[in-house]
Amino acid sequence: MPDQVTFQLEAQDGKARKGVIRTPRGDIRTPAFMPVGTAGTVKAMLPENVRATGADILLGNTYHLMLRPTAERIDRLGGLHRFMNWERPILTDSGGFQVMSLAALRKLTEEGVRFSSHIDGSKHMVTPERSMEIQRLLGSDIVMCFDECPALPATEARVAEAMRLSMRWAARSKEAFGDRPGHALFGIQQGGVTQDLRAESAEALRAIGFDGYAIGGLAVGEGQEAMFGVLDYAPDMLPPDKPRYLMGVGKPDDIVGAVERGIDMMDCVLPSRSGRTGQAFTRRGVVNIKNARHQDDPRPLDEACTCPACRSYSRAYLHHVYRSGEIIASMLMTWHNLHYYQELMQGMRDAIAAGRLSAFVADFHAARAEGDIEPL
Repeated sequence: MPDQVTFQLEAQDGKARKGVIRTPRGDIRTPAFMPVGTAGTVKAMLPENVRATGADILLGNTYHLMLRPTAERIDRLGGLHRFMNWERPILTDSGGFQVMSLAALRKLTEEGVRFSSHIDGSKHMVTPERSMEIQRLLGSDIVMCFDECPALPATEARVAEAMRLSMRWAARSKEAFGDRPGHALFGIQQGGVTQDLRAESAEALRAIGFDGYAIGGLAVGEGQEAMFGVLDYAPDMLPPDKPRYLMGVGKPDDIVGAVERGIDMMDCVLPSRSGRTGQAFTRRGVVNIKNARHQDDPRPLDEACTCPACRSYSRAYLHHVYRSGEIIASMLMTWHNLHYYQELMQGMRDAIAAGRLSAFVADFHAARAEGDIEPL
């Protein structure tokens, strides 16, 4: 295994890229979807089951883990990989988004963000240096810079202010990260939906120099059309020989559109959260298993799916256990959704390698337009 984190581009079809990120803990095939293990677990899933869906990497959340059980405790217990029984790569976000969006009574300064925990009201201060320390204690393979991500809509002046602060924090993050063989640090481009600000941010990040580059500040209320508008140019501003990560995205059609525009990595809580609320993603769109139309339906969620939920259980059974509040409903629905997402990523990787992504995307949209098959 390599002692450094590297990115190898293997094929390209239009702007879409197929590649591999090599790490000491294993390869990450790209385009990659990262299931989210917010508090050290992908909800309703065992780690080996997440791996069985095809996931090469998980995302952990710095904000939640620093509050409970604390990064220091995880470090004493051998690091996050051992703690959560996942020996493959882990990416941790910086905590910046959660501090800005979840934390109460926050105060933002040049130094960092002071806030009160949403759990017990305890006081905390996160700076770029502290974020790097927390992620080092967790043992993250891919570390994210600490940044400020204002919710959209926001004035251009507010977005510019946040972007420039984030660039100063990026430089401090890089210095605090230091020299850590086998671990990577990603910078985060900001700038909202303004092209000039995105260009300024990309230039600043390239000057600092990172192992990978994220596109942040999207999927925060601007809508798909505006997001795709930014993705039409933002990835091209970033170094072509480094992985590009779109943070917090998303729905299957968001993911397909992002890959078409040159994105290599994505994450979102949607497949697991939707599974727990009775929604299944299929080739023909979303199935709401709570609906009464499924109570006598002997078919699987998706006849073409090979996940355990589809191999062994009917829609009628899934409807029953969901309506009954049984834990197995969350387990099976989440497993199906994660399987669907990873199958979608593998399909796009194969299509890019074969130079037929356009046909794949056309088939993807045609199947969704056809809609779910009517019940028997």
